Amino acid sequence: MGRISTEPSAMKKHHDISDLKFEGDFLVITIDGEPKRFKFKEISPILEKASMKERNNFEISPSGYGIHWPLLDEDISIDGLLGIVHAPQRKKKTA
Repeated sequence: MGRISTEPSAMKKHHDISDLKFEGDFLVITIDGEPKRFKFKEISPILEKASMKERNNFEISPSGYGIHWPLLDEDISIDGLLGIVHAPQRKKKTA
């Protein structure tokens, strides 16, 4: 069965993840207090083809950064689900 880590962490919390479940062809998850639905076909061909046993064996990172399915060796970032793109930070040149 999936688990959400409740271990204390000194890491910066990226997202508050709760209530992850599967409904038909959808991953349903509450992210930062808002329920979201994602179609497996659009987020992961591996999850789309996985059995319920494989889907239900997941771990949510303590920082809220992502979800890992150990039986499938599949990882999905929450930012990726939300369409958040991070640009590399450039160092300013000094004279």
